[in-house]
Amino acid sequence: MPPLPPQRDAGGEVLYDVADGVATLTINRPERRNSMTQAVVQGLRALVARAGADDSVRVLVLSGQGDRAFCSGVDLSGGDEGGFLGDHAGRGELPGLFNDLWGLGKPTIARVRGFALAGGFGLALACDLVVAADDAVFGAPEVNVGLWPYVITVPLVRSMPPKLALELMMTGRRVGAEEARSIGFVNRVTSAGGLDAAVADLVRQLGAASPLVMKMGRDSFYSVWDLPAEAALRYLHAQQPARAPRHAAGADGRFKQREALFVHDAANLALAVKPSHPFPDPPSWQCAAVSGSAWPCRRRRRRPAHAPPPATPRRASPADAA
Repeated sequence: MPPLPPQRDAGGEVLYDVADGVATLTINRPERRNSMTQAVVQGLRALVARAGADDSVRVLVLSGQGDRAFCSGVDLSGGDEGGFLGDHAGRGELPGLFNDLWGLGKPTIARVRGFALAGGFGLALACDLVVAADDAVFGAPEVNVGLWPYVITVPLVRSMPPKLALELMMTGRRVGAEEARSIGFVNRVTSAGGLDAAVADLVRQLGAASPLVMKMGRDSFYSVWDLPAEAALRYLHAQQPARAPRHAAGADGRFKQREALFVHDAANLALAVKPSHPFPDPPSWQCAAVSGSAWPCRRRRRRPAHAPPPATPRRASPADAA
């Protein structure tokens, strides 16, 4: 079956393509350096939700069309057609997009070529990992036009030391790809010609992991990010099953011998195990808290307390034959 053509949203200004387990979201406004209108942000949010609901998608890649910019931020040329309150509410779409990415449950990669500025800087850092071409430029230049980068404060301070984030916001200074990697908010730097290969290599590594383990581990990572250490350790301890699921390490993401369902509530994490093949003896279904055993065992047939012990068979003797 031939691959489907890329789907379009926001009047064709956002492209969505799925191939080989990878969903690629592309801001398609190269003539505006891939700046984001409210419609573009809403389109991105809708397509991130679609990728999250698609079980065939293992990794999400976010990109910008062309070689000039990943995203140059919010398009400020639209005026205030919605009025003050309408525009203020519309600006809440971008922090909503950040939260959508953090809560996706699947790995996300920012593929950065050219400018990643202002809201585009925050968008790149809201992804789990950033792969940048050596011509990438990052920055928060809002202060130079009398604005402050309020919303992107969160992805910035989550991606670098707070004093460095504050310096970039206060000065508007732009940072190249190599300096960005030394600061720590870019994971890999490559040549412009090798950008797609570097992204594909990272996608292969991420896609090789169990989707269940990836989702649970990634969710726990973001859940404890801002927690005090003691509360974070309590939370992480509750997430850990009594023993590692031996079936969950398959590279194809399928359970080889058992299917597991992880159930979490405020008190504990339970592991209900359902065999996908018959056991030699009828299994005993177990659903235990972290402190107990969660694996099926052979059912023990216990004798009722009032029942006499079974009679021991007696061998026949010559006298019986007579």
